[in-house]
Amino acid sequence: MADWNFAEAWETVAEVIPDAPALIHGARRVTWRQLDRRANAVAQGLLEAGAKAQDKVAQYLYNCPEYMESVFAAMKAGLVPVNTNYRYTEDELVYLWDNADVVAVVFHGCFSERIDGLHQRVPRVESWLWVDDGSGPCPPWATAYESLASPGAEQVAPPWGRSGDDLLLLYTGGTTGMPKGVMWRQDDLFRRLNAGNIIRVQEEDGTAGLRKTIVGPGPIAIPACPEMHGTGEFVAMGIMSVGGCIVTLTERSFDPVELLETVDRENVNVLAIVGDAFAKPILAAWDAEPKRFSLSTLIAIISSGVMWSEETKRGLLRHRPTVMLIDAFSSSEALGMGASLSTGTDAEHTAHFTLGPDVRVIDPDTGADVVPGSGERGVLALAGRNPLGYYKDAEKTAATFRELGGVRYSIPGDYAVVESDGSIQLLGRGSVVINTGGEKVFPEEVEEALKLHPAVRDAVAVGVPHERFGEAVTAAVELRPGMTTSETELIDHVRSRLAAYKAPRHIRFVDVLGRSPSGKLDYGRQRAEMAQWLEQRAVPAPTAPGRP
Repeated sequence: MADWNFAEAWETVAEVIPDAPALIHGARRVTWRQLDRRANAVAQGLLEAGAKAQDKVAQYLYNCPEYMESVFAAMKAGLVPVNTNYRYTEDELVYLWDNADVVAVVFHGCFSERIDGLHQRVPRVESWLWVDDGSGPCPPWATAYESLASPGAEQVAPPWGRSGDDLLLLYTGGTTGMPKGVMWRQDDLFRRLNAGNIIRVQEEDGTAGLRKTIVGPGPIAIPACPEMHGTGEFVAMGIMSVGGCIVTLTERSFDPVELLETVDRENVNVLAIVGDAFAKPILAAWDAEPKRFSLSTLIAIISSGVMWSEETKRGLLRHRPTVMLIDAFSSSEALGMGASLSTGTDAEHTAHFTLGPDVRVIDPDTGADVVPGSGERGVLALAGRNPLGYYKDAEKTAATFRELGGVRYSIPGDYAVVESDGSIQLLGRGSVVINTGGEKVFPEEVEEALKLHPAVRDAVAVGVPHERFGEAVTAAVELRPGMTTSETELIDHVRSRLAAYKAPRHIRFVDVLGRSPSGKLDYGRQRAEMAQWLEQRAVPAPTAPGRP
C-alpha cells in the first residue's frame, strides 16, 4: 500500500511539470521548479538551525506564496507545519506556540513589533524567519526568509527520512475554549483530501499513479479565505497535489472586486470560500457590475466551515449557471462528513447535506443510529481516516474520537436530523447549543431565519442566563447599509418561521459582528458582549419566548 507524504508528492509534481505555475500573487509567479528549489533551501536552513525530527514550524502569515512554500519546506525536512491565526493577541500566540512546541516561526514583517514583545516568552523557538512585506527592516533577532530561499538548493532529505506518519498540526479555535491542535498523519490527510478533490489520484499506485494523473498543469485555485485556517490550507494542499496552481489575493482584507478581477485575469477554475461571509459580498459586487465580470473559466466554488444560504447560491447561479456550488460539511477533526451540490437552477436548501460514505448519525448517549424520518436529533460520527487526536490533550481526544462497535469515529459534536431519504438537515455544533427550559435551540437555525429578513446582513444567536429556564435566546444583528428594521419586527419574523421558543427575546443592533477572517464567530465573546449589553440596558432577566 502506498504511504503518502506531501513533500514527496509535490516533489513528483515538480519533476513532471517543472515550468508550470505553482504559486501566483499579483505580478509574482513561482513555477514548480522554483518552488521546489526554494523550499529545499528553506528546509536546509531549518535543519542547519538545529531542527530535529517532527519539530514544529509555525506559519504566522497572511496569504502569500511563502505560506505554502514554507509548509513544503517543513515537510521536506521531516518537520511539522503549524498554522497560526494572525489575529491572535500576544498571550494567545504564546499559548499556541508553547502548546505546539514550536521551534521556528515564519512571519510577515508587519508582525515584528508584536513578536518583539513576546519572543523571549517562547524560548523554545530558535528560528524566526522574517518575510519582507515592506513594513520595515528585519529585526536583529530574526533571519530574512528570502536570504534562505532565493539561492535555491537541490533536493533535501532529512537524516531521519520521511513517511506517511509525519504530521501536520491544524490548530482550531472552534467556538469555545482555547485552540486545539488537531494531529493529522500526512497519509490520512492526503487520502481524505484526494477523495474530495476535483482531480483524483489513484492512491494505491503511489507516486507512479501521480505521474500518470498529471498530464499537464492542473487546476488553478484561489483560497479566498485565509490559508491559516483549514479550509484555505486544505484546498491549497489538495490542488497542489494534482499539479495545480494556487493564486492568493494581494489585499489583506477581503475585497470581492479584487477577487472577481483575479478570477478573470488568471483563468481560475476553483474558488474556496467560507459561507455567506464571503459569498454575499461576492454576489453584491457581481450584481452591481454584471457585465464587468465573466468568470467563464470557473468550474466550482467550494465552501466549508459555516452555513451557506440557499438565497445566496441562487444569486450566484443567476450569473453563472454552469458553475458547481459545493457546500462541504467538514471540520478540522472530520473531513468528508457531507456535501450539497447546487448548479443550474437547482440551489440546495440551507444546511441540507448528503452524508459521506463513512458517516453515521447516532444518539450521543447510546451510540445507536438515528432512524431516518423519525425527527430525532443525533450527532454525526465519521469513521475511516481521521486525525490521531488533539496534540497533548488526551481528555479532549477521548471525548471526540470514540470507538463504537470496534470502529473508531470522529465525533466533533455536530447535530443533525436525518430525513426519510437519508439526507441530513444540519442543526449545528452542540457546544454552542442554547438550552431554554429543556428545549435545545441551535444558534444556526435562528441566525438563518434572521438573515432571511431583507434588512439583515448578518446575525448571531446566543443564550443568556435565565433564572427559571436556564437560558433564553438573544441575538445580535448587523443590518444592510441604508436599511432599517425594529427589534419587534425581527422577533416576529423569526416566530413566523420557527417555534416561538426559538425566537430571540432581545435583539442588539451592531455595526459589525466581527467574524474572524475564516468567516466564523466567537460565540464566547458574543455571549459576553450580549450579557454586558443587557446589563447596561438595565433590562430584567428575559422571559423565554412562548413561555409565561
